[in-house]
Amino acid sequence: KTGVDVSILSFGGAMDLVAGSKRVVVTMTHCAKGGAPKLLERCTLPLTGVGCVDMLITDMGVFTFEGGLRLVEIADDKTVEQVKAATGCDFSVAENLSRLPLG
Repeated sequence: KTGVDVSILSFGGAMDLVAGSKRVVVTMTHCAKGGAPKLLERCTLPLTGVGCVDMLITDMGVFTFEGGLRLVEIADDKTVEQVKAATGCDFSVAENLSRLPLG
């Protein structure tokens, strides 16, 4: 239990998982059920590992954190404008942005 008045999906023990890891990849949906962005300027939940994520994979694309949040791959059915509209923070776009084929 996080002590926060929201229901979130979690496995628990996140700090244990990231503490000794060489690389951390997070997978998640880009938006909440109601359509609100999950990628925000500031985290609204308690943090267990700060600055430890190397890559973030959502249903809209793949982001890295080199020099800030950077979109490096985008889902085949999305545009950069759609990803920006669904994101609650700024991000840069890789010059060699590649398409992520949908299965």
